[in-house]
Amino acid sequence: MDYLLLIINPGSTSTKVAIFRQEQLLHEQVLKHEARELQAFSSIIDQADFRKAFILEFLSQKGHRVEDFDVFVARGGILKPLPQGGTYAINARMLEDLQSCTYGAHASNLGAILADLMARPLNRPAYIVDPVCVDEMDDIAKVSGLKGMDRISVFHVLNQKAIARKHAKIIGQKYENLNLIVCHLGGGVSVG
Repeated sequence: MDYLLLIINPGSTSTKVAIFRQEQLLHEQVLKHEARELQAFSSIIDQADFRKAFILEFLSQKGHRVEDFDVFVARGGILKPLPQGGTYAINARMLEDLQSCTYGAHASNLGAILADLMARPLNRPAYIVDPVCVDEMDDIAKVSGLKGMDRISVFHVLNQKAIARKHAKIIGQKYENLNLIVCHLGGGVSVG
């Protein structure tokens, strides 16, 4: 069966969207948001309907409706630290933690919320991938130098892993066998 996927990646100043058929990219676009527009919202979570409207407009321009999609995939937000990267099904507890910003407020929290807003009425599956809360840090990396204040793992996991995997493929190596320093420079910055 041919699956049509909608990919949603909310960031601090944009929402990146893409349409895939299986692994083939059909369309992608960065939907930019003006700072003044975003400042009108009292919280990041309040931006969900605003960003959803941008996504629906993108779909319309590309000749698609939400009903066309079999699977919805989003960037994951700040959740309870997860032991490894990967794909996670969106569930009620995850949505509750993201909406209440239990572990932190960030635009990435909107990913699962937006995917769920579109998938749930259609009874379609929705997932997050490599959320910002992945904690693969060695214990020594958590030492901050201040007693009782461990460093926590919150970074641009999705982009960091994607770029590292791409580099591994280019040089003919396995991602798992490489030691790399990867820098994400966007609306936010991560070095891992």
